[in-house]
Amino acid sequence: MLTKKQSELLRFINEKLKETGVPPSFDEMKDALDLRSKSGIHRLIMALEERGFIRRLPNRARALEVLRLPESSTPSTPTGRSGRFPVIEGNLGRVRKQAPDEAPAGVIIPVMGRIAAGTPISAIQSRSHTITMPPDFLAAGEHFALEVRGDSMIEAGIFEDDTVIIRRQDSADTGDIIVALIDDEEATLKRLRRRGASIALEAANPAYETRIFGPDRVQIQGKLVSLLRRY
Repeated sequence: MLTKKQSELLRFINEKLKETGVPPSFDEMKDALDLRSKSGIHRLIMALEERGFIRRLPNRARALEVLRLPESSTPSTPTGRSGRFPVIEGNLGRVRKQAPDEAPAGVIIPVMGRIAAGTPISAIQSRSHTITMPPDFLAAGEHFALEVRGDSMIEAGIFEDDTVIIRRQDSADTGDIIVALIDDEEATLKRLRRRGASIALEAANPAYETRIFGPDRVQIQGKLVSLLRRY
């Protein structure tokens, strides 16, 4: 699964290759996606390469090859107050009500890829596998899981290689630990703080600074409800 920006860049590269036979330059890609810097394009290209959608050809400048396109070039139904498409899609784990005499059953939760607890990365990928969680560890609604990379949330008890269980929602209260999508291209796990009209994404590690954004730059993907750790 690709983010909106990743999909847009992949389509733009593919169209340019079909039209001219030459991949677009970084400046052309930056302008087409309305990004502020080439570093954002570099991150998107790395994410597309990691997911097997493109290949960079060695020893050739601007040499990109499109290996495949997403099954659907247009995302499904948009959600959220802003009308933007969510990163997390597909069949998520849903907690259902049990009959009074029914034995508790595990809930199958899809693991949707990796999430950065450190410097944000273009991280959320397609569903890789599933885990089973006891219903008592979940809230009502739909859930997905993400594998943690980085150490910015260690003082909140979240360590690298932990698996966080996220309830899908597009709003949260200040103080909640959330999955935040920044500028439609970078995902991170941070504590939410509201500062007037601005949104602060706060780390739980003094080595990392709190990052502050306008409300139009951050989209909430879900709230942390549980954590799975293997020793």
